[in-house]
Amino acid sequence: MIEFKSSLKIKNEKTNLVVGVFSDISHDIITQLDKALNKRLSVSLEEGLIPTNFKDITPIYPLGQIESKKVYIVGLGKSTDFTVEKCRKVLGKVAKAAKEDVTILLETFDCKAVSINELATVCAEAITLSTYKMETYKTEEKATTPVNFFIHCDSQITDDLNRGVIYGEATNSARQLLNEPGNKLTATDLASHIAQFANEHELEIRIVEKDEMEQLGMGGILGVNRGSVQPPKMIVVKYQGTPRFENITALVGKGLTFDTGGYCLKPRSGMEAMKGDMGGAASAFGAFQVAVRLNLPVNLLLVIPSTDNMISGDAIKPGDILTTMSGKTVEVTNTDAEGRLILADGITFAKHLGASKIIDLATLTGAIIAALGADTTGAFTNNQAFLDEFQKAADLTNEYMWQMPLFPRDQKALRNSDVADLNNAPIGKPGAIMAAAFLKEFVEDTPWIHLDIAGTADSKTAYDLGPKGGTGVMVRTIAKYLELQG
Repeated sequence: MIEFKSSLKIKNEKTNLVVGVFSDISHDIITQLDKALNKRLSVSLEEGLIPTNFKDITPIYPLGQIESKKVYIVGLGKSTDFTVEKCRKVLGKVAKAAKEDVTILLETFDCKAVSINELATVCAEAITLSTYKMETYKTEEKATTPVNFFIHCDSQITDDLNRGVIYGEATNSARQLLNEPGNKLTATDLASHIAQFANEHELEIRIVEKDEMEQLGMGGILGVNRGSVQPPKMIVVKYQGTPRFENITALVGKGLTFDTGGYCLKPRSGMEAMKGDMGGAASAFGAFQVAVRLNLPVNLLLVIPSTDNMISGDAIKPGDILTTMSGKTVEVTNTDAEGRLILADGITFAKHLGASKIIDLATLTGAIIAALGADTTGAFTNNQAFLDEFQKAADLTNEYMWQMPLFPRDQKALRNSDVADLNNAPIGKPGAIMAAAFLKEFVEDTPWIHLDIAGTADSKTAYDLGPKGGTGVMVRTIAKYLELQG
């Protein structure tokens, strides 16, 4: 629980206290605390017994001078070096370390870089993100006592805290979906999960089933699905935040619930991680949740093409020809380049439903990891102004993103098939660029951003704002972009 605490009597506060200390400035409330502790705090700081280096956490035991059992002194470094992201990380570390109820003296973290209201949002977001624990299927889970976080501030910040919680919970929702094993999250399960949210919020939802896909000519997703016993789903949810449903942003997420690679079989090493190949769908849905829960004045379409990519006697083979919903034909030279095939139909369908601009997300290529590593999302666009606006949101959320190139020659490379309009994976060409160029063939002139999150959708180790596993990457950036647009 995260709750605003408007009044505080330091001597009588029973929860543990969390106090931020800069090396170069102080706050009035720290003076009050120091007086209650008979100058123990100031003397310890002067003698260097309490470090003020960034992210150092030092517990002080009041020994009855105040009712709190512990006071956590959190080093923040120089106020001139403190940033919103540093605040997010240090509060995440504090929340992870807390084992009992705490009251965070929020104003002690204020360095005037942002308003106290934005600081409150960051605080709630950091706590929500850092305390997320993956739900597992272990039969004996250790029971843990939930920690309550009280945020003290002289200003009214309840709405700001709620906003931060919504951002954090939506990101955690995306994390959990990515962490689910393939047999627990089929395309049907994913559709049911999204439908539950849509119904709770009285949103219009449409789930296109296999027979309707055949009528609509969605040969991309149908082709990938041919090797599976699980039916495919094209999941569409509409959110209308303005009186007229216009200027519509489509969030198109790759919902590949498990990827064997098909007949271009992936190696055994790491294949279990392919349960996370629906990370694009998870993040698109997470961002969509933020917009709905905050009632943002924007219009959205959530479009999730979902299936798995399996092997059977009827699975697509290298050299097969598919006809997509757009009417364009594709020679499948690589069955493991399947994400772009289902996204092609998802993008075409989004345009058919009236999308004015499109943001697609996908764990699409290993090549983007080779190019940018595991901490930076690759971004492609056909509209620089669109991406420039989106970059502002990424800067605010501190989710690292790097623009990748797309040239006319890349489109030409896709058209080298002797038997179809397009080749889904030209040999010897840069993989991430070819995948983006392939999607661009279906976007055409619609303003579009493609986010390749293959490296950033999950983390191999725990970090300040979460455990290892799904990260929910780009949920906060997309939501922030939508909030700025509204």
